Amino acid sequence: MSRFLRIILPIVIVFGLVFSNNIAWAVGLYDLPNPKTGSQKWLIDQAEVVSISSEAQVNRQLEKASQISGDEIHIVTVKRLDYGQTIGGLADEIFSTWYPSEQERANQVLLILDTLSNNVAMRVGEKVSDRLTPELANSITDKTVAIPLRQGSKYNEAVVDAGYRTSQIVLGQEDPGAPEEREINTEGTFTTAEKTDDRNATLWVIVLLVVATAIPMATYFWYVGRN
Repeated sequence: MSRFLRIILPIVIVFGLVFSNNIAWAVGLYDLPNPKTGSQKWLIDQAEVVSISSEAQVNRQLEKASQISGDEIHIVTVKRLDYGQTIGGLADEIFSTWYPSEQERANQVLLILDTLSNNVAMRVGEKVSDRLTPELANSITDKTVAIPLRQGSKYNEAVVDAGYRTSQIVLGQEDPGAPEEREINTEGTFTTAEKTDDRNATLWVIVLLVVATAIPMATYFWYVGRN
């Protein structure tokens, strides 16, 4: 094998693996199970970011809301979108494909989260929009979901709280409201580069002084001990 091939072949292999993984991770409409077929599943966690216990909690909450109100709420998480796809575009595609007629869409709510970008979209059917207004839907996506993600990618908290808040609103209960976004005060805890350099320089001076003192003393005592 030539030297050129030995150099370029590993690069090609690595690029191919990365590219194929990106394709495998990308999610489109037909990669998601249709909740109308098979067993009903209210939370479709394709991105696998929600714990088993949280998933069970959300499914129970959304199923209960459906039994009481007759409206259906589905939450979907995906790892990443197909090339050129947007979270809003995927939400529209899912909504119109899963529920082709206006009558079917009327009692549906869809919340979808792309965990690669943490972008969120919500679609609300006509008969639910009197309770889940555009303002409330925006608050759920921009605050209830987004704030926990900004505070450290807390996907369990984001999904559980979004499911609970949405179901309460759909049931006509009092809106639990969005979480408060706490400001992180970094004043007094952030060390500037200049201070770090000064501390490092001081530390080096101390180390050199200790070494300069210890070595002659050790040499002297060794010499005295021998004589």
